[in-house]
Amino acid sequence: MMVDTFIQEKVRVRLRNPILIGGFPGLGHVGKISISYLVKQWKAQKLADLYSPYFPHHVIVSSSGRVRLPRAEFYFLRNPKNGGRDLILLTGDSQAQGFEGQYNVVNKILEFAEQNGVQTVITVGGYLAKSGLKEPKVVSVSLDRTLLNRMIEAGAELSPAGNPIVGIAGVILGLAKFRKMEAACLLGETIGHMPDPRTAKAVLKVLQSFLGVELDLSYLDGEIEKSRRVFERMEDIQREMDALTKERAEIEGRKITYIS
Repeated sequence: MMVDTFIQEKVRVRLRNPILIGGFPGLGHVGKISISYLVKQWKAQKLADLYSPYFPHHVIVSSSGRVRLPRAEFYFLRNPKNGGRDLILLTGDSQAQGFEGQYNVVNKILEFAEQNGVQTVITVGGYLAKSGLKEPKVVSVSLDRTLLNRMIEAGAELSPAGNPIVGIAGVILGLAKFRKMEAACLLGETIGHMPDPRTAKAVLKVLQSFLGVELDLSYLDGEIEKSRRVFERMEDIQREMDALTKERAEIEGRKITYIS
């Protein structure tokens, strides 16, 4: 019987100075989209699954009718470059629930990462745009000045002070410090209320520059176009609703009579 967070290893591998890159569902699903894209693009192999009572209490039903618990998934990728660093990619179905759950799950993630030789952690997520977007910005924060400078050189901007990074993307950074790991976070600007592949693409461009790898991001263009059409339709519906609300208010206003 599961009473705590645990990891089910699929294979045991010896990795070369690996970097852990993680992203979970959140604002605009930026982290989830980004890491899922890397897993698919690089055909990364499953390393382990993480299960926790702090994930939502339901099962996920597949198209074949099979069910499973919500989980986080670790994948690994060997770097073909001589002397290049291997990668561990981490994503999941959901954020851990509650502050206790966040700390519990993140601690287990970092423990497993440490066991596999990870000393560098990068998280990916979204942050809320204050207004409409032309081109989404990507900002970065880090525990390490050198690592932060490398993110800036790769195309990120320095994050404004005072903005909290909520969820696993932020808690990983905080707890990595106590394991003497270097850690950074990339946050893409998003409107947040629907999946945002355009912002995920902007984040992946920074990540590809940081890692010194080539990524084919063309598949995301189709997803971006679908997202644009959905967003425009939502705006049309909102305008129609606003017009109906205004018309109804005017009709109600004309019905009012005053007796003096």
